[in-house]
Amino acid sequence: MPHLAATNDLFFCKEGLDPQIAKRIVKETLEGCDDGELFLEARQSESIALDDGRIKSASFDSGIGFGLRAVADEAVGFAHASEISEEALKRAASAVKAVRQGHSGTLAAPPQGTNRLLYTDANPLAGHSFDAKVKLLGEIDAYARAADSRAVQVMTSVLGSWQAVRIIRADGSESADIRPLVRLNVSVVLNENGRMESGGHGFGGRVGFDGLLDPNAWKAAVDEAIRQARVNLESVPAPAGEMEVVLGPGWPGVLLHEAVGHGLEGDFNRKKTSAFSGLMGSRIAAPGVTVVDDGTLPDRRGSITVDDEGTPSGRTVLIEDGILTGYLFDRLNARLMGAKPTGNGRRQSHAHPPLPRMTNTFMLAGDKDPKEILASVKKGLYAVNFGGGQVDITSGKFVFSASEAYLVENGKVGAPVKGATLTGSGADALLKISMIGNDLELDSGVGTCGKDGQGVAVGVGQPTLKLSAMTVGGTQV
Repeated sequence: MPHLAATNDLFFCKEGLDPQIAKRIVKETLEGCDDGELFLEARQSESIALDDGRIKSASFDSGIGFGLRAVADEAVGFAHASEISEEALKRAASAVKAVRQGHSGTLAAPPQGTNRLLYTDANPLAGHSFDAKVKLLGEIDAYARAADSRAVQVMTSVLGSWQAVRIIRADGSESADIRPLVRLNVSVVLNENGRMESGGHGFGGRVGFDGLLDPNAWKAAVDEAIRQARVNLESVPAPAGEMEVVLGPGWPGVLLHEAVGHGLEGDFNRKKTSAFSGLMGSRIAAPGVTVVDDGTLPDRRGSITVDDEGTPSGRTVLIEDGILTGYLFDRLNARLMGAKPTGNGRRQSHAHPPLPRMTNTFMLAGDKDPKEILASVKKGLYAVNFGGGQVDITSGKFVFSASEAYLVENGKVGAPVKGATLTGSGADALLKISMIGNDLELDSGVGTCGKDGQGVAVGVGQPTLKLSAMTVGGTQV
């Protein structure tokens, strides 16, 4: 498997832990359990932020450690340490063994290996100096100010990380991955006659730093941030009430991620706390709606060669033509529900146990021209970008704020509006999708998903969608 040799030097030769001793400890620890693993991690991360041309913050972090997990039925014993040594591993083993408590299980079969590579193993933190990155951010700042004289504040940041993981199971099988991740963000504030409005954009993925240095890429990000700020300068208060809503392609898929995706994760459905529990095989969305989670897309932010249990990532069809067909599983919830792991067992770091999490989650394209969709709206809202939102997993109810939206009347896109929020429930919204565009887009590579205090990189996407009715909250008086 790729990266095993590289991580062998990193975790064993360099740290002085004998790999055979590590395997023996894992085998003895998991005897009589149903599942478990030793998760080894080394990581580096760097972030630099400029505010008005001056360094606002700069940080560098590196670390190494392990997490040892033993699973008996649905009970989990977990211990972690920020060092990799025989002594630390033995201490962790003595702690997690307690989960067995006389349990006599049969270890689940290990995941199948994979030789594929979804991204390069380039370290974004190597090969480019701190000064070069500061210089890049300074060039972005200067370009933004030259592009619009009304710019009164420009904030730029670059983030890069590198993570190497290795998973060892009780039978001695191993898997490994080396994951790069970069992201560039631009935010601009424009002032026109005392009215100040902002716009922002970012991009990134599982690539090296070179992609961020491309002037065509970062200039496009600045142009988009300025465009959004200009639109907001022209915005009027948003109306309120129930109306037709069109969602733009790409990043608006974050609503799908939050309002629907989390409800299709295995743990919520095993515990029957999801609005979609017990509905497998039932219609939960309008005909034509197909939603997938795909961790195999090359270089995408949410992609992983293997998940953090060693299972190769996959493409899982969650909803097919409106019918619920799948959940997202880690190994524990898959075993307890009699299903197969889907490669969605993810964790923030070695200090966290794995949970079923999304990778790149998006709705497939339909056959409608986006212009045709907008032309069909008598009176409604066209939401192009979203800011923050909240979702209740049990009820599926959500509230999202639109950071860029427009009035639509008699098929014509009108004035931009400010302060629009969309409320509803995921299950209800899926059934109200009446038109699906042919313009599927994925987001630009900026998503981070939080769950149980853990953050992981994710991707979202969708085509242009029309919902026959949604409740819009506004600021118009």
